[in-house]
Amino acid sequence: MKKVIIYALALVAYCTVANAQSIIDADDQRNPNDFYQKGIVVGKKAMPYPFLRESDVVWECVIWREIDFNEKFNQFFYFPVSTENDTQGRISLINLIMKGVRNGEIPTYEDDDMIKELDVEAALKMLSGDPIPVQEAVTDEEGNPIYDEETGEIMERTVYKTRDIDIADITKIQIKEKWYIDKQDSRMKVRIVGLRFHFMKELLAGGFSDELSFCIPMDDMRVRQLFVNANAYDDNNDVVERSYDDIFIQRYFDSYVVRESNVYNRKLTDYLTGQDAILQSQMIEERIFDIESDMWEY
Repeated sequence: MKKVIIYALALVAYCTVANAQSIIDADDQRNPNDFYQKGIVVGKKAMPYPFLRESDVVWECVIWREIDFNEKFNQFFYFPVSTENDTQGRISLINLIMKGVRNGEIPTYEDDDMIKELDVEAALKMLSGDPIPVQEAVTDEEGNPIYDEETGEIMERTVYKTRDIDIADITKIQIKEKWYIDKQDSRMKVRIVGLRFHFMKELLAGGFSDELSFCIPMDDMRVRQLFVNANAYDDNNDVVERSYDDIFIQRYFDSYVVRESNVYNRKLTDYLTGQDAILQSQMIEERIFDIESDMWEY
């Protein structure tokens, strides 16, 4: 009986100490924005995709789709606009990618075929516009302007400068994905294999052109590790911590098809415009899902 009483008292004491440790006192060293103790996950790692045998893939289709940040559902990709993490530790998708590229943490390729890998300098150069002629004052060695002896005006010279893109101007990304049927469970599955973003390139002839950036491999563990450690905002619950890796795996975004693998290797906009392109995009989506359901018809 005494042993039971001692055990019960020890259990109560343990629960009391454990409960006391979870309470934050006013004198505790903590983030003033937090009123309760948040758990810290140390060494968070991306989970590798399961191994897939070539013989298990009985059907495959490559799809390109675009995610527009202007759509309300996708705005968590765009904000915060600041290049630094905000008070909640969030960072926008494009700033996260650019940070990883500049630090040499993730690989980049010239296009979505992902054959030619780029170094950091070449990748960043892709994001600059054509060299634009700019007039600037001629100065001496001390930096003082030099004046024309005849006219008395400051002498000028023509130099060519490139304009780097403004991260805040990027509002659209394009992803390349592969839909396939796994023979092992007869299910339709999808993996995102590449990501590029649209940017406005300044042209020498004047104006801007909508271009696609370098491509990052989305199935590369270096990219996934970068994404898994960055959380995006959730409109429904601030306490939810959904990483960018979770978002792409769970397909927590709104998008539309702009291209499918075809014999002509062309986009929808190469032969359709306006509502016709929208309808064709929706038809491609429906056809992919119909393939899986048709397998179970007798």
